[in-house]
Amino acid sequence: MKQFVHLTTSLHFVIFALFLLVSNVNVFAAEKEEFNVGEMIMHHIKDAHEWHIAGPEHGGTSIYLPIILHDNGFKVFSSKHFYHGKEIEVPGKDNITYTYMEGVGPAKGYGLYHEEIYKLDKIGTSNGFPVYVMKFQGEHPHNKSPLDLSITKNVASLFAGGLLIIMIMLGVARGYRKNGPVAPTGLAKFIEPLVMVIRDDIAKENIGHGKHHKYVPYLLTIFFFIWINNLLGLIPIFPGGANLTGNITITFFLALCTLIITLLSSNKNYWKHIFATPGVPIALMPIMIPIEIVGIFTKPFALMIRLFANISAGHIIILALISIIFINKNIAWGALSVPMALFISCLEMLVAVLQAYLFALLSALFIGAAVEESHH
Repeated sequence: MKQFVHLTTSLHFVIFALFLLVSNVNVFAAEKEEFNVGEMIMHHIKDAHEWHIAGPEHGGTSIYLPIILHDNGFKVFSSKHFYHGKEIEVPGKDNITYTYMEGVGPAKGYGLYHEEIYKLDKIGTSNGFPVYVMKFQGEHPHNKSPLDLSITKNVASLFAGGLLIIMIMLGVARGYRKNGPVAPTGLAKFIEPLVMVIRDDIAKENIGHGKHHKYVPYLLTIFFFIWINNLLGLIPIFPGGANLTGNITITFFLALCTLIITLLSSNKNYWKHIFATPGVPIALMPIMIPIEIVGIFTKPFALMIRLFANISAGHIIILALISIIFINKNIAWGALSVPMALFISCLEMLVAVLQAYLFALLSALFIGAAVEESHH
């Protein structure tokens, strides 16, 4: 375990150094362009249709992901047709200028604005070529949006994280299948204690003896999924890391899974406590029943927000600390900001496993409350 921590910490330091080197070249090469902290942070933590590695936002080193649109049939093309497209500035009200990327080639007729794809309106022709525009209503595009089924950066990270989990678990299972019930070796020495913790300290303790077995696979899945994707989002944060578990749609789905399993596992005793809470006077039932029903949904909602907020906050703090160098336009500030960011980054390694543990623990508590039998 210590070797793993030291290796990950060393990787963080190398990545920080590489990020500083690349960023200094990009920022100081364009002295006229003012550094925007908020824009840089949002660019790194939000989802995107490209996996940006280094260099300027458009035209740098990137992995272009597939765009899949359904608009009078399916259209599939590379996102480079957006990022290498024409940058259009549209004047708005109150001296506000909106900028979007007009697609070229197979992306012609579509525009990319804040990583959302819109269908542009054709207003005529110029020199025999059609002219497309994006219309704004206030600060939002007024154009229609095609059904976007694209493989974004977070989706690609989801596939990578899922594949990594499958490879790890299949490798460990293959070792047990080959050697039988013997002392674990290799990666199994690290995985087995974690499996034992989830089974004995979380599932058995909170769901109850005899009933916990069928829920252990789910608890193991969400624990390793959250933990590994937390680490994947943290280690390559500079540059190009995907903020998967800091995406509220991902945490929403995980919380929804816990809610569905809780409701499907619930027994009569669970619903009795919702609609006829023992010890509560009948006169208070009209007040207590709505509160209990709301509580069914606030519990998974808290799961969703806790994971989303903690992971996003860690990314934002690290990026903000690194930004001190470019705000002051002096690399000497790196002597202060890099150690501080490295400390927060190491702290985030603890948060990564802690959030996975809490999500599994609270999920087990909610499921345990749903399957608990009456004590009378």
